[in-house]
Amino acid sequence: MNLLRALALLLILMISFGSVSAVPMPKLDIGLGGHCVENPGYMRQNHMHMLKHQRDETVRQGIRGGKFSLSECVNCHASKPDDNVLGGSAHFCQGCHEYAAVKIDCFECHSSKRKIIVGVGK
Repeated sequence: MNLLRALALLLILMISFGSVSAVPMPKLDIGLGGHCVENPGYMRQNHMHMLKHQRDETVRQGIRGGKFSLSECVNCHASKPDDNVLGGSAHFCQGCHEYAAVKIDCFECHSSKRKIIVGVGK
C-alpha cells in the first residue's frame, strides 16, 4: 500500500513540475535592444543587485551614468511606440515583473520614459 501511495505522489509531482515548465515566457518589446551590458540570463537574475549597487555609488559617492545606470536601461529598453518601460504586459520592465509576480518600485521615484535625444533612437 505504501508503494502505491509513493507512486501516486511521484506521479502528482511529475505532473506539477511538467505544468510549471509549460508556462510561456512573456512576449516583451525589448525597445532598441542590441547588446546589453551583460548576457540576458545574468541580467534576469542579477539586475536588481546591479541597480542597487549603482544607486549606492550615485547617492553616496556622486558617481552618475555608470555601466548599470537605470536611465540607460530605460533608454535602451523602452518600447518604441511610447518610449516607456511601463504601460502593459508587453512593456519590458512591467511585463517581466508581472510574469515573475514581483513588485516593481523603481518608477515610484524614477522616470519610466526614454529620454529622447535628437538624432538617436526611433
